[in-house]
Amino acid sequence: MHELQITPRISFNQLLTYERPQAAAWITGNSSHPSLSGLVKFYQTNYGGVLVEAEIFGLPNIATEGSSDFYAMHIHEFGNCSNNFDQTGMHYNPTMQEHPNHAGDMPPLLGNQGYAFSVFYDKRFTIQDIIGKSVIIHSGHDDFTTQPSGNSGEKIGCGEIRRAI
Repeated sequence: MHELQITPRISFNQLLTYERPQAAAWITGNSSHPSLSGLVKFYQTNYGGVLVEAEIFGLPNIATEGSSDFYAMHIHEFGNCSNNFDQTGMHYNPTMQEHPNHAGDMPPLLGNQGYAFSVFYDKRFTIQDIIGKSVIIHSGHDDFTTQPSGNSGEKIGCGEIRRAI
């Protein structure tokens, strides 16, 4: 008989299922990608980090049946999503690290025929740190090498991170 071991996953599942996020970013597409939309939620955990859940619709590969592609997702310095997102600044990087070690560097989204769903845990920021910043979806994947932002392409989606009520 195996003993049930409590792991962070159990706590994370409960957060996602029963709790409200402490912050969220409603994602909208730019003028070239008006059907792109989604929601990125941020949950404070009992483990000192943040659980991030992203669900994105309308990614560029939506029209290609059976397609999949990677899209970079980052937290940027400013929450101003106006003017095709050119006011969002650089990646959130309070400790002045090289890319891909910015606090705002997040795992890529895997879009499958226009849809992506991702959940991950991150200890590089708190909810309070990111309020008023933005989540940016890029047109390409992050190469995790090129400075300062991974050569990830055009900003195609943006949402200001706001405290959830």
